[in-house]
Amino acid sequence: MDVESITPDQILDTKGLSCPMPLLKTKKAINALNSGQILEVMGTDPGSKNDLPNWCDRSGHAFLGDKEENGFFRFFIQKG
Repeated sequence: MDVESITPDQILDTKGLSCPMPLLKTKKAINALNSGQILEVMGTDPGSKNDLPNWCDRSGHAFLGDKEENGFFRFFIQKG
């Protein structure tokens, strides 16, 4: 899936936070969504590039992709 064409249902800004805060905030935010909705997580922690896809695999959510732009990362997760 091309991340440029994704329209998220919610955006979570974790820029400036380091591990484990981006993942903890992502878990809380995804719980507020309905199944099938998409969460965009913006962050600067390079560890999130591994943490978020691995967490999605373990928790039944779909990691749709990521993109780096202007010094931060954008991650797209679809709630399972």
